[in-house]
Amino acid sequence: MQYCYDYPRPAFCCDTVVCCGPAEARKVLLVQRGTEPFAGCWALPGGFVDEGERPHAAARRELAEETGVIWEGPMVPLGAFGDPGRDPRGWTVSAAYLADLGLDEPLIVPGDDAAEARWFFVDELPEKLAFDHGEIIAAALWRMHCL
Repeated sequence: MQYCYDYPRPAFCCDTVVCCGPAEARKVLLVQRGTEPFAGCWALPGGFVDEGERPHAAARRELAEETGVIWEGPMVPLGAFGDPGRDPRGWTVSAAYLADLGLDEPLIVPGDDAAEARWFFVDELPEKLAFDHGEIIAAALWRMHCL
């Protein structure tokens, strides 16, 4: 099916901040991108929402594909992130979610387009993150302190 619109449309993405551990030693799950853009940089698990797919379902799918983590618990909406230039491929808007796994730290297995996946303490995150993922993580940490 071909579409014709009077106005440009963004690509729709999802990203998930996955946290675990006690409050004094929280960790965030990141993946190392295996492809451009930002190949080799650390990023949140996420990707494009497929046509007809619900955003939170896409976030769960991408999390499982990129890290092997299957999360059936709450996906707390953090907001929409779509600043111009966030993705060098073009205009994208991401629905971001928070998944707090509590004290459990599940085994992770990188897959799909993730070259590596691992847990980082929130005070030891990589200096440079892909896209606007530093901003999304900051929103998640603020949200957790407010809950």
